[in-house]
Amino acid sequence: MSGVWVFKNGVVRLVENPGAEVMEGGGRQASAVRRKVLVYSATNEVIGNYGVLESKLRSLGWERYYDDPELLQFHKRSTVHLISLPKDFTKFKSMHMYDIVVKNKNSFEVRDM
Repeated sequence: MSGVWVFKNGVVRLVENPGAEVMEGGGRQASAVRRKVLVYSATNEVIGNYGVLESKLRSLGWERYYDDPELLQFHKRSTVHLISLPKDFTKFKSMHMYDIVVKNKNSFEVRDM
């Protein structure tokens, strides 16, 4: 069972698609869905492309791997961590952002836009 539990008018119910709201007629209307963005904490800069991200990661000691042509991969010599990202930035999702945040504590954060 996945979704969000909603408490409304004294009733608790499971909403499977929290990004949609029920209208009075029973239909569904898409609500404004918040988009996630990766932010470089030191400068409060939103990462808008891989060029900017790569320069920030390099400054933190990450090296680029060129083994897989389908992925952008970064490795930090002092750790066992590997960051693997889709080659196309439009496929850069929140799971990739959180992976970067976990492996770079205090350097990046994910925010709702």
